[in-house]
Amino acid sequence: MTWYIKRFDELTSLEMYRILQERTAIFVVEQNCPYQEVDGKDLASYHLYKEENGEIVAYSRLLPAGIAYTEASIGRVIVKREYRGKGLAQELFRKSVEFIQNELKEDKIKIQAQHYLEKFYNSYGFEPISDVYLEDDIPHIDMMRITTT
Repeated sequence: MTWYIKRFDELTSLEMYRILQERTAIFVVEQNCPYQEVDGKDLASYHLYKEENGEIVAYSRLLPAGIAYTEASIGRVIVKREYRGKGLAQELFRKSVEFIQNELKEDKIKIQAQHYLEKFYNSYGFEPISDVYLEDDIPHIDMMRITTT
């Protein structure tokens, strides 16, 4: 399995198709949540993913500051169902944070997290900055990670 990180214009049409296929399978179908998954932010984002045998098995969207929030952001974090429980989420999220810090040179990262994953994100230094709220009938919480140098 190989990790890739690409800007939108570096992705092939097949890579983007597979990314959108997995995101829709998880966020729309698996979570039974009809919403506009393709939101226009992909064009200005970096796409971090792991591929195995032509399948996207883990993915996150890395948004520079000013795209979703004033701060940089990580979103659309997924691991394909068959690959869960094997440490891919931890590896994916660690790589996501490292890219934003080291390549984008950002010291603040804001995320909109599903509430049940608060402890997972907390383990990477993210702290709640909002109360729990419903987004598409799913409990969410906004979280922030600030790196001091």
